[in-house]
Amino acid sequence: MNNKFETDAIRTQIERSQFLEHSVPMYLTSSFVFDDAEDMRASFAEEKERNIYSRYSNPNSSEFVEKVCKMEGAEDGFAFASGMAAVFSTFAALLNSGDHILSARSIFGSTHSLFTNFFPKWNIDHSYFRIDALEEIDNLVTKNTKVIYAESPTNPGVDILDLEKLGEIAKKHNLILIIDNCFASPYLQQPIKFGADLVIHSGTKLMDGQGRVLAGVTVGSKELIDTIYRFSRITGPALSPFNAWVLSKSLETLAVRVDRHCENALKLAEFLEGHEGINWVRYPFLKSHPKYAIAKKQMKAGGCVVAFEVKGGIAAGQHFFNAIRLLSLSANLGDSRTIVTHPASTTHSKLSPEERLSVGITDGMVRVSVGLEHIDDIINDIDQALS
Repeated sequence: MNNKFETDAIRTQIERSQFLEHSVPMYLTSSFVFDDAEDMRASFAEEKERNIYSRYSNPNSSEFVEKVCKMEGAEDGFAFASGMAAVFSTFAALLNSGDHILSARSIFGSTHSLFTNFFPKWNIDHSYFRIDALEEIDNLVTKNTKVIYAESPTNPGVDILDLEKLGEIAKKHNLILIIDNCFASPYLQQPIKFGADLVIHSGTKLMDGQGRVLAGVTVGSKELIDTIYRFSRITGPALSPFNAWVLSKSLETLAVRVDRHCENALKLAEFLEGHEGINWVRYPFLKSHPKYAIAKKQMKAGGCVVAFEVKGGIAAGQHFFNAIRLLSLSANLGDSRTIVTHPASTTHSKLSPEERLSVGITDGMVRVSVGLEHIDDIINDIDQALS
């Protein structure tokens, strides 16, 4: 029976134990026992599917992965201890010395650091393409290019990339398309429908939704995930059973939470659009967003993140952050609590001023992860801080 998204999030679960519990239990064990010598031999020889060691698999992480796979329309997946563990392990498993990555220029600061500071040590190169000029990708492909990578919506400027066009380009050049779907969540967008081979999430964000745990997950084709799994079971970035249990329970409320996030975010964006204290505001489901039509085509709603620029430069920006009373000053997003972040001095501070400007991160840019508080209280706090 093909259930709806919300039903799969609640009713997908591992087998009940002999106690017939209604709520899935936690399996806080590092290892699993075998019936006899032959059972142990056959398990390690992979002649049967079963749990051996929680660095390889655990019932809780397996349930979490199965839910995300159903949500994303993926064949298989692997869960990691953090979003960046998922990003690094996915690339490290698939790439060899001499390979080349084609990436959108607008990406998370830590991913940029990975490409520029660490991968060159292993002779893995990268090139950036502009998010508003996907046609230039064809000219950047080399004989060593193996992957196209992008976020949509982007961090922190909530720009939108045409996933269908990226899928067509990747297929034409026989490249692996990897999409970071963290800002949208699988409830709002499923990149595999548009041609992505792999989808990455930081489970720390909307999947958890309450700022409690770190997690990451990569899902996609069985063949690619098998390569990632075999690399990861050796290198050990696996998600803990406890965090997997928390996330699996969190996914049961993902749809209702994200609906409210998006409702609040759109109202905040509409309020800011007419505010005299800012230069511009950007939100995917605002009609003024340059990629509004594409966002409407590939997303169910606009997500939880609103970006805007305070008038008056650094001094005005500092005053704004210091004047916030209710909302949180933090570097996370996707939390039930609204979070206000200054990307230039926090999440993207490792980029040079020129690199930040090239992806639209100005000194006065503010990123708001809109939470679940009453929208009037969110607006009032931001309004008084701007004023």
